[in-house]
Amino acid sequence: MIEAGGTSAEGTWIELAVSADLEAVEAVSEILARSAPGGVSVEPAFELVADGLAVTTDTSAPAIVRAYLPGIDRGRVRKAIAETRRALGHLQAFDLRPIGDLQSRVVHESDWAHAWKRHFPVLRVGRRIVIRPTWRRYRAQPGEVVIRLDPGMAFGTGLHPTTQLCLAGIERWADAGLVRPDAALLDVGCGSGILSIAAGLFGAGALVALDPDPVAIESTTTNAGRNQLAGRLSARQGSLPSGAGPFDLVVANLIASLLVDLAADLGSELKPHGRLLASGIFVDREGEVCEAFGAAGLEISARWAEGDWVALELRQPTIGRMPHQNSTPEGRQPHGD
Repeated sequence: MIEAGGTSAEGTWIELAVSADLEAVEAVSEILARSAPGGVSVEPAFELVADGLAVTTDTSAPAIVRAYLPGIDRGRVRKAIAETRRALGHLQAFDLRPIGDLQSRVVHESDWAHAWKRHFPVLRVGRRIVIRPTWRRYRAQPGEVVIRLDPGMAFGTGLHPTTQLCLAGIERWADAGLVRPDAALLDVGCGSGILSIAAGLFGAGALVALDPDPVAIESTTTNAGRNQLAGRLSARQGSLPSGAGPFDLVVANLIASLLVDLAADLGSELKPHGRLLASGIFVDREGEVCEAFGAAGLEISARWAEGDWVALELRQPTIGRMPHQNSTPEGRQPHGD
């Protein structure tokens, strides 16, 4: 384990990694995100199936939460490591679910892509979506929507259940005729840009991708170009409000605490008949998220689950009908890719 900054060279990052039971992933992610401008990613335990074309996640095994700090400032890195270890110690004291010790190592940007290549297969999500890493070959079949992707240092590879839930939701929107050339879409917390790119390949018109992390904006812009969407996708550094709305469709693959904080802002980005797809919700936090969206004047129109993760579709209440938090939304059954 690397205790100090390890290096002060520009272009070098310090990776912080913690093994955590899935029920503890959200809490650990929030702790690491406090000092990680390079982003936080979650790598669930997974197994390749269908000749390597699909992935199943093992919800009984711990996931790895990773965060990245610029290695150029040793003092800041040492302080961040100490603060993170202290906060994790407080969390471990609750003895909720197993959380491993904080690990750290030096990561050079020049080696980053190579590290991802070992763990990023061609991946099928839903019925038609195929995520093809730029370094792998794949022959597209009729009707498939193939996303050419290199996540770089940004979150959004398609491996995590929350991303898969969002992609499957976008496919459902496309099947329902909601993703069309005159529909504008906002991707909040875009990461690699995978969600807005998927919507663009399904036929959405104007695409706006928003993220406070400049690494994510660079990754989204590059991936948009790889998928011939550079002219339709605008990636912007920042948070809500976007200043570009309202939108027909909004996707937000965040974490529960952020969805609660941003519920009203997300609702304000929607047109009167718009749809919001919110994911990154651990099942134990679902009630809290639903309550926040209800207070923001939105109603749940569908719900899907993958393991312990939940995605919600929300919209403005139908005229003459008030949202009811305990109503049973359509699509209540669990979803499996």
